[in-house]
Amino acid sequence: MYFPVAGIEVSPWVPPLVAMVVSFFTSMGGVSGAFLLLPFQMSFLGYTAPSVSATNHLFNIVAIPSGVIRYLREGRMVWPLTWIVVAGTLPGVLIGAVVRVTWLPDADSFKLFAAAVLLYIGIKMVRDLTGKAKGSGKAESERRFQELVREHRSRAGEDRTLPAVRTIAFNWKRTCYEFYGERYDVSTPGIFALSFVVGIIGGTYGIGGGSIVAPFFVTVFGLPVYTVAGAALMGTFVTSVAGVAFYQFLAPFHPDLAVAPDWLLGILFGLGGMVGMYLGARCQKHVPAPVIKWMLTVIVLGTALKYGYSSLF
Repeated sequence: MYFPVAGIEVSPWVPPLVAMVVSFFTSMGGVSGAFLLLPFQMSFLGYTAPSVSATNHLFNIVAIPSGVIRYLREGRMVWPLTWIVVAGTLPGVLIGAVVRVTWLPDADSFKLFAAAVLLYIGIKMVRDLTGKAKGSGKAESERRFQELVREHRSRAGEDRTLPAVRTIAFNWKRTCYEFYGERYDVSTPGIFALSFVVGIIGGTYGIGGGSIVAPFFVTVFGLPVYTVAGAALMGTFVTSVAGVAFYQFLAPFHPDLAVAPDWLLGILFGLGGMVGMYLGARCQKHVPAPVIKWMLTVIVLGTALKYGYSSLF
């Protein structure tokens, strides 16, 4: 099957199958699959035009809503944090799209940028796995969350309704919220600035930025991962919607480049991602998380080194 925007020919079952496999493993490792799909499109499919970033955003749009709905149902969406992330990432992703089309249109220059992003994600994954991340880390925060859930349910008896997030204060200086009886207070400008920078990176690369912004929330601002995951995921979704729209808007101004997303290819990737995320969530308890994460880390770092070497030499 020929995809005219991407300029590639591939069997229609390949994109959803690859996305399903990638999302299956990445979802079990707690990592977004979008950052691995882009190297697959560039290295295996030969899709290197700027529109590959927009197509990657389209994958997020199709695959993410099920996860967002889950956090909404569980009452784990911290709306003040979500709005700051959205407000910061939106202008960032617009700048990122311009950067991609204007300064990184060719494959070599973009691969060097992609190598830097993948190298950061890979190093972050190594730090998480070796327990060297600042503070107690994701594993301990998740254990604390499970303890809070068990304590609440033991007190509630038969009532299994879990408490939702409660906003204490939300202004241009501070954001304060309460979750399961614990209070968290962070700087609003700090969250906004971080989200803005991540929006630029995500808009350029073609990922929403959740895999980048969430670790900063945990390590820099001291927020437990179980309270920021929903906001990061929603920010990724909104960033991807804006990214696709803006790449589509820029397309007429760059007639010599493929800028707009390949809609059919992106939707096929997204449908496979939906299935993979669902299956990954179902099988997560049966697979040791460290094994999956180490495998992903090797793939990410290997791809980063390959791209960096090919771009520089």
